[in-house]
Amino acid sequence: MNDTHISNADTNRGYRFSAFILSAILILNTQSRADAGDWVSFRGNPQLTGVAAGFFPDNPHLLWTFEAGEGIESTAAIAAGTVYVGALDGNLYAINLESGSLKWKYSASDEIKSSPAVFRKTVYFGDEMGVFHAVDAETGQQRWIFQTDGGIISSANFAGDSVLFGSYDQYLYSVSAETGALIWKFETEGYVHGTPTVVDVRSSGSLPYPNDVVVTTGCDGYLRVINVLNGEENNKIPLGDYVAASPAVLKTRAFVGTFGNQVLGVDLNHAEILWNYEPAKGGFPFYASAAVTNDAVIVGGRDKRIHALKPQTGEPLWIYPTKARVDSSPVIIGNRVLFGTVGGVIYALNINTGEPVWQFVTGSSIVASPCVAGGNLVIGSDDGVLYCFGGGTRSNE
Repeated sequence: MNDTHISNADTNRGYRFSAFILSAILILNTQSRADAGDWVSFRGNPQLTGVAAGFFPDNPHLLWTFEAGEGIESTAAIAAGTVYVGALDGNLYAINLESGSLKWKYSASDEIKSSPAVFRKTVYFGDEMGVFHAVDAETGQQRWIFQTDGGIISSANFAGDSVLFGSYDQYLYSVSAETGALIWKFETEGYVHGTPTVVDVRSSGSLPYPNDVVVTTGCDGYLRVINVLNGEENNKIPLGDYVAASPAVLKTRAFVGTFGNQVLGVDLNHAEILWNYEPAKGGFPFYASAAVTNDAVIVGGRDKRIHALKPQTGEPLWIYPTKARVDSSPVIIGNRVLFGTVGGVIYALNINTGEPVWQFVTGSSIVASPCVAGGNLVIGSDDGVLYCFGGGTRSNE
């Protein structure tokens, strides 16, 4: 069932013109984020590929720590020299990237597991009471809130002037980034846990859709392709199992792990599963989202391993045993793969060999994913400590 609310779309000509403008805005937004060297959302870009620009030092040092009131499960965002992170104490914290000192904090309605996203000097995130918040990035003042009927763990993504997110009320939402007014909502058949992916159909290759699309996965076991302008479903692909991860999209392919012990490569052109990878050590879900380049799909599993796969076939390139569950979604930067484990260890692996090149023991479980920008790694832990690493040499650019 689809409840659609949208204006200025009475003719096909209007749709085509809107699609052209939206594609241009998407390209400009993506370029500005990459040029700024910030990490403004859960996976770093609208396609959720988990790839960071710039460099990461070979031997990073601990620069500072910040203590929140309770545990940190959400991924931090970095924009214009400020780190934004939500915590289970219900606060969104704005922290100076250079010093680790608190700038301001904003109190939400409940625990924050949704990773904050920064867009046009506003921070967007949801909380466990189902409230979606828009907060001024400079002052911490509330701009608007939007109420859903279920907890929000999904992080925000953006298309033109709209912000998109999922809720445990089983809806995917598109609301105005400026005012919070509902544009459309799409009803699924299960919780929408993951973050929606936004795909520009012109730059992606040969996707057969008239307008840019939202690619979303959820607990109903489907991957859906939805028109970003009006919320109409273009395609629905059964994945066979419950999905908590967010889909990473590279050109015309989506990559996502399931709770059925599989990682899937999905052809968005033909709406079919191209390959599925199932480790021999079976029965363990893939909760973390994948990081994707042209050469590798990197994903962590609850089988206590990191898997590197060929994007074309799903064949394994290497597997690294971590000795602890991996719910932290990996980030690729240069020839490094960065992630944390519930055993409390932060790793950097060589992306070509899977060999560890650096690690740091925190002493507390990590389910949050890395945030990487400007040579800094920021990540939170379950005891409420936010870590910032940087410095060192930069030979691995």
